[in-house]
Amino acid sequence: MSQITSNSSLAAWGQRLLAAIFLGGQVIVHLLRGKIHWRNTLEQMAAVGPDSLFIALLTAIFVGAVFTIQVAREFINFGAGNLVGGVLAVALTRELSPVLTAVILAGRVGSAFAAEIGTMRVTEQIDALLILKTDPIDYLVIPRMIACCLMLPILTLLSLVTGMFGGLLIATHVYGLADTVFLDSARNLLDTWDICSALFKAVCFGLLIAVVGCSWGLTTTGGAKGVGQSTTTAVVTALLLIFISNFFLSWLMFQGAGSAFVQGF
Repeated sequence: MSQITSNSSLAAWGQRLLAAIFLGGQVIVHLLRGKIHWRNTLEQMAAVGPDSLFIALLTAIFVGAVFTIQVAREFINFGAGNLVGGVLAVALTRELSPVLTAVILAGRVGSAFAAEIGTMRVTEQIDALLILKTDPIDYLVIPRMIACCLMLPILTLLSLVTGMFGGLLIATHVYGLADTVFLDSARNLLDTWDICSALFKAVCFGLLIAVVGCSWGLTTTGGAKGVGQSTTTAVVTALLLIFISNFFLSWLMFQGAGSAFVQGF
């Protein structure tokens, strides 16, 4: 019996994932037609960006501090203390800032999207929009997608700066490294491509969060219980897709032998 339940749940999840893929295609088609509700878009940008800023920066400063604690002592023992800032900068830019910021937004914003739209679905508000000849994709999905794709790169950059600040505090006050050495190392090891890759990842993650959250909301059934299940599954699915897509994006962007640490020495 449990095997049958598990298989049916997996099949239902697969169907909803397929619906999310189709929704992403519909969003692209609607965007090409230029149908954008700017008032809704600005409201969603405020919800995704400024309202998520504090938790994103607080997470970043502690991540930068913890990473520096783990790395600085070992590098200093090997006589490579001048590389601590560069290692932190590369790690934050290429992986930690875009991924962790996306994880925060998936939990905070993706769940909100699924809950809001799911509630609208089970209370037949979306049917009312259709009766009023208002396309739910134009009115609900596209503003949220634009908000995520615009705000997540900005939050990622701010998280990068804040994470470097947290690492700088630990490196200078705990391990006695000069702030000029720390910052020069970061400047020497970082490349323009690293910043561009972080922003591109952030845009991709924002698209995934918005499409998954909205799609799970639009396919919600079963009343209040269904809304809760959709919210939970949307967050888990968004996190899973973020990690999988991060692997493929990193594999495509950073193939071959790197030269950053050679330059650092």
